[in-house]
Amino acid sequence: MKFLSLVIFILFFQFASAQTVNIIPLPQSFIKLAGSFQLTGNTVIGMNDNSMLPQANYLQNELKKADGLLIAVDPDEKNAQIDLKLTDNHGVIGAYALKIEANKITITASGNEGVFYGLVSLMQLIRMQPVANAINLQACEIADAPRFQWRGFMLDESRHFFGKEKVEQLLNWMAFYKLNKFHWHLTDDDGWRIEIKKYPRLALVGGIGNHTDSLAEAKYYTQEEIKEIVAYAQDRFITVIPEIDMPGHATAANKAYPQFSGGSVRKYENYTFDPGNDSTYSYLTDILKEVNGLFPSHMIHLGGDEVALGNQAWAGRPGITSMMAKNKFTSLDELEHYFFNRMADSVTRMNDDVLCWDEAASTNLNPAKTIVFWWRQNFPSQLELSLQKKYDVVLCPRLPLYFDFVQDKNHVSGRRWNGAYFNSLSNIYNFPDRQLPSDELNSSLILGIQANIWAETIGSEKRLDFMTYPRIAALAESAWTDGALKNEPSFDGRLKAELALYDSDGIYYYNPFDPAAHPEAVDFMRHLPNPEKRGKHHRHTHENSTHHAKKGTAETKHRHAKKGKPRK
Repeated sequence: MKFLSLVIFILFFQFASAQTVNIIPLPQSFIKLAGSFQLTGNTVIGMNDNSMLPQANYLQNELKKADGLLIAVDPDEKNAQIDLKLTDNHGVIGAYALKIEANKITITASGNEGVFYGLVSLMQLIRMQPVANAINLQACEIADAPRFQWRGFMLDESRHFFGKEKVEQLLNWMAFYKLNKFHWHLTDDDGWRIEIKKYPRLALVGGIGNHTDSLAEAKYYTQEEIKEIVAYAQDRFITVIPEIDMPGHATAANKAYPQFSGGSVRKYENYTFDPGNDSTYSYLTDILKEVNGLFPSHMIHLGGDEVALGNQAWAGRPGITSMMAKNKFTSLDELEHYFFNRMADSVTRMNDDVLCWDEAASTNLNPAKTIVFWWRQNFPSQLELSLQKKYDVVLCPRLPLYFDFVQDKNHVSGRRWNGAYFNSLSNIYNFPDRQLPSDELNSSLILGIQANIWAETIGSEKRLDFMTYPRIAALAESAWTDGALKNEPSFDGRLKAELALYDSDGIYYYNPFDPAAHPEAVDFMRHLPNPEKRGKHHRHTHENSTHHAKKGTAETKHRHAKKGKPRK
């Protein structure tokens, strides 16, 4: 009897697994039904709550753009063939049910975000069909909910600037894959990319140059452009989180306002803000107030990493000596923590949460208002410390979630870890379950996962595409789909079907199934092999704790190329 039950279970599992659906990320459940629904220009979208009008309009616009099909939106639910329903059943944020029948499509959720994700799944099913005046959709029933509430992507625009149109295209694909957090790295050594009205030189002077050309014209986002991009993201249920890096990686800002510089050491000129100058704190707080007014996320990322690369310049400065004596500090680390805590207080007083890289786990920030980003996979102790101190945590380790790392063993431009390890589609897909113990993964403090793309070796839209797609699809399924339901062969099959969508959007992607189809897009080449190395633990060890490319990583073809600085 037990044997018969086992056979029945295996057969059922095989049957259920065989029922696949061309949606990324894979839904929790999918049941194929008899019949099909025909989508035409006569189809009407309706709803039981007018708050869903923006979501209905989103589907209407996407259909027109992708298939040239214009359907009507009617708030009167009685006329609906696509019926959007809000219910009182409160569950997981973002959960939805999608049912396609011969005469009706129904999307049900307890919130607008869930309705949106149901529409995104419907749109994926539609786009898998040939463009026509009438599109036939297989009848089916889908129930779905996200694994993690933080499903993030970070773009560095300090090293190289890509602009509003490219960012909005990225946001479109994030929405298509149900990613919901856009971490925007807007300030660093190579450029300040956000207008601050009280301090206009930050953008006008700090925005000059990039990682490979120190004299490139100033490029930055005006506050109006920031507002437009934030609104564009909000329509797609994507929260935009700005990063204003401090106290290190401040070279671009200090170029604009040198009176707030913490000094220079060899290779790191004006690298930090001055923690011994009280005016520095009011200056930075004024900046953060303007930033806070542009981003309704109630979150600001303050960086907080790699300060030791330049903080030796603090030694002996009168203001710093005085501050250390006043507060009885015995080390520069204590002064650094004082600075970060003081700026974090400025953020929390604005009712914002403080986001920071995992170095900041060593400070005494308020756990209720802090999110730590664990990026150093070779220092699991920082993840353990963050959890012990009850900080919420976003998992974004270099291996496998840094998209500036190469993705194929034959690629020549980009980073590798220890000279060998790279971030393949498969490694990203199988994160985090194969890398982290279940007790850490099951902690309520783990908010989710995020990929980061640093732009030292990325100077063109073509290479940005090549390094992002299709790895962003693997990221999405890792963030959304429960580990027990993930199926890599199924994912590969669904991804193959979606590559044509990249083509139609003009995206130059890496094709893991036929690498020769799109040769590697290379902007800058290494002079010599310069692998990421493992070394003994140091908070800012040049070799093993850099976010970004090291000096010499990119061949600087421009005559005014900057020196590369270690970064995460």
